[in-house]
Amino acid sequence: MTQQERHEAIVELVKRQGYASIEQLARDFDVTPQTVRRDLNQLAEEGIVKRVHGGAGLESSTVNTAYHTRKTLNLDAKRRIAEMLASHIPDSSSLFINIGTSNEFIAEALCQHSGLEVITNNLNVAAILQHKTDFNVIVAGGQVRSRDGGIIGEATIDFINQFKVDYGIIGISGIDGDGSLLEFDYQEVRVAQAILRNSRQVFLAADHSKFHRNAVVRQGNLSQINAFFTDRQPPDGLRRLMREHDVALYVADPSISADIEPLPAHAG
Repeated sequence: MTQQERHEAIVELVKRQGYASIEQLARDFDVTPQTVRRDLNQLAEEGIVKRVHGGAGLESSTVNTAYHTRKTLNLDAKRRIAEMLASHIPDSSSLFINIGTSNEFIAEALCQHSGLEVITNNLNVAAILQHKTDFNVIVAGGQVRSRDGGIIGEATIDFINQFKVDYGIIGISGIDGDGSLLEFDYQEVRVAQAILRNSRQVFLAADHSKFHRNAVVRQGNLSQINAFFTDRQPPDGLRRLMREHDVALYVADPSISADIEPLPAHAG
C-alpha cells in the first residue's frame, strides 16, 4: 500500500467511525505509531481530518476553515491546478468565476489571457483581474461576506441569471463518495447552482484535500460538470462516476510529463 492509498483508507475509516486512534490505525495498516502520527499530521495540515489527542476525528461539517488558513493550504497544488485549468480557456471567452481560494489562483493564471469577459461574485477575483485593460470584469451585486469577499444573496442569483457564458469555473468545499459537491453556506450554494445552470461548460477545480471532506449543504453532483481539475487521482468511486457521465479528468501531477495531457476519464 502506497502512502496515498493509506491516507485515503485512513480518511475512509475516520469518516466511517467518526474517530480513530493512533493504536488502531497502526494495527490496521501494519505500520508504526510514528508513521501514523506523520500521516495524521499531514492530513490535518491539509484540512482533511482534525487532529485530536491520541488520534484523529472528522472536521466540522457545519463550519468551514478560516479563509486566511485556506489561502495558505496546498499552495503548490492550487497553482498547478490553476495553470492547467487556465490552459483550457480560450482567449476572448466569457466565464463565471465563483467564490473560493482555488478560484483566486485561477484568476491569477488567467491574467496571461486576452479579451476575456468575466462575471464574478468574488471581490478578490475582481481585484486580481481589474488591471487587465483588455478584460471586461463584471461584479455581481448582493451581500458581501466580510470573511472572504464573497457576494451572495437573492440579488446575486438574479444577476447571474441574466447571463449565458461559455465557461463556469467553480470551487467546492468537499466531494462526497457518491459525487455530491458540498459546501457550508446555503446562500453560496444557490449562487453556484445558478452558475451551473447558465454555463455552457462547467469546470470544477479542487485539490485532493476535498475528496470525502464533510460539508453540510449539497450544491450538486460531479455528473453535472464537464471537466474536473485536481492534483491527484480521485478515489476509484469518483473516477467510475466520471467515466459514466463523460466528465473529463485532468490531474495536475508534477510526475506527469509537461508535454503529456492527462486523458479524459472516459478514455479509460
